[in-house]
Amino acid sequence: MGIEVVFKGRNFVRLLTGLGAAMKISLISVAISIVLGIALGMLMTLKKPVIKAISRVYLEIVRIMPQMVLLFIVFFGFTKLTGLNLSAEVSAVIVFSFWGTAEMADLVRGCMISIPTIQYESSVALGMSKLQTFIYVIVPQIIRQLLPLSINLITRMIKTTSLVMMIGIVEVLKVGQQIIEANRKTAPNAAFGVFAVVFLLYFAVCWPISRPSKYLENKWKN
Repeated sequence: MGIEVVFKGRNFVRLLTGLGAAMKISLISVAISIVLGIALGMLMTLKKPVIKAISRVYLEIVRIMPQMVLLFIVFFGFTKLTGLNLSAEVSAVIVFSFWGTAEMADLVRGCMISIPTIQYESSVALGMSKLQTFIYVIVPQIIRQLLPLSINLITRMIKTTSLVMMIGIVEVLKVGQQIIEANRKTAPNAAFGVFAVVFLLYFAVCWPISRPSKYLENKWKN
């Protein structure tokens, strides 16, 4: 099945190193996306025509444009256009943060507008200020809705980082291809074993992250 090739020499260590490179890009992008996405999502709830128009264009670009095309635009196009020498890692973080911020902002906006107006009115009737209403009434409900959704977004971002191999970053999928090429003659069936291990590595990273989402959904549903 070709799995023995994975444990030949330093191949497994190389795969783990490649996974680490992908996780580094993922975690930095996720952190940036959460902070900027929450801020942008709150701005999107304001009834300001300019903000509404800009955010709509931004979201449409992210939804229509594949992440791979964005990677090529930033890494190759932006470098030639501006003369700046962006590294592949920085380009990847920019693209995934750009994408993740839009997704996170849309989630935050959806959660905020789903809160019934009656809850704001009831809080005011009870003598609570706008700040107290937001902190003690609105935020807990937003968090309850947002947490499972944001966890799913994080796992999607981790899996999508496999695209960075297209701009030369040696992440886990790229390492897997290198191992297959190096052992093509001696182990022609290595592809199955190598990619099976890559799948298990991604599963080992994403599964523990996705479990809280399932737990919270089931807990809050009851």
